[in-house]
Amino acid sequence: MRALLLDKTGPVSSLHVGDLPVPEPGTGEIRVKVRAVGLNPVDYKLAGRGNPNWKWPHVLGLDVAGVVDAVGADAVQWKTGDRVFYHGDLSKPGGFAEYAITTAHTTARIPANVGFVDAAAIPCAGLTAYEAVVRRLNVQPGHTVWMQGGAGGVGGFGVQICANIGATVITTASERNHEYVKSLGAAHAIDYGTEDVVARIMEITNGRGVDRVLGAVDSATSDQGVAVLAFRGGIACVAGLPTLNESTFDDAKSVHRVAYGGAHTSNNREAQVDLARMADEMIGLVAAKKIDPMVQQVIGLEDIPGGLAQLETRHVRGKIVAELG
Repeated sequence: MRALLLDKTGPVSSLHVGDLPVPEPGTGEIRVKVRAVGLNPVDYKLAGRGNPNWKWPHVLGLDVAGVVDAVGADAVQWKTGDRVFYHGDLSKPGGFAEYAITTAHTTARIPANVGFVDAAAIPCAGLTAYEAVVRRLNVQPGHTVWMQGGAGGVGGFGVQICANIGATVITTASERNHEYVKSLGAAHAIDYGTEDVVARIMEITNGRGVDRVLGAVDSATSDQGVAVLAFRGGIACVAGLPTLNESTFDDAKSVHRVAYGGAHTSNNREAQVDLARMADEMIGLVAAKKIDPMVQQVIGLEDIPGGLAQLETRHVRGKIVAELG
């Protein structure tokens, strides 16, 4: 099979197209004929640092959508021909290839009215936002939420989820993306490059602060998130925790770290099954046209290194997805 290979840890420019044997599913696994695969920042980060469980050459790619091609023993919930998508295990070969293996119980079904490209855009960014907003922060109608990085993958899904719930969303984005983030459901957009973000948020909220923050940029912006939290406010961080000390938790503030992909290696089967459950809920919102998967670029297998290089600039709007067939 054709696959995008990483021969050793290194830059994304070292990725190259080559051939590998078609993998066989084991007990509790399915083989998927990959139709589309989403690109995520974790891909270029993993290329640079590797994983001790990898065998070389390695195939990256965590967000896969395709058709079940073979079913292993005890994977009775799936049959060949089923349309599925999933977030893969970063310690194992991924989906930048014609075929990929995954565990049956972490996989979700694609509704008939959702395409493979849209499905592949969801898992990493969409489920991260969903877990943060719905599971950890319990955003409610009437809450005011600061969604950091609203033009990106996690932030863009987070803006939409919060707006669907009925929360008022403040987001930070470069000025060129203000109309875009407002089209996703943000009520207020702040230019982080030219404005005092903390001062603007306090102005917008009449000095009260926000009920919830999704820290999706880095530790410094997570610190800003804590600074604008109202009494009993909460912050969930997916890209760097805030500085943690006694003052961090003043006014009954709560801090959550979201790294849901670790469920694969946790030996917690319920957490693993929850990956599929959250995927079902998210793609249901896409099927109902309540969530836009935000696909901005569709590329080919050989174009993935360039797409990952774009992500490294940290200025990509929405999602990049590779279509393989």
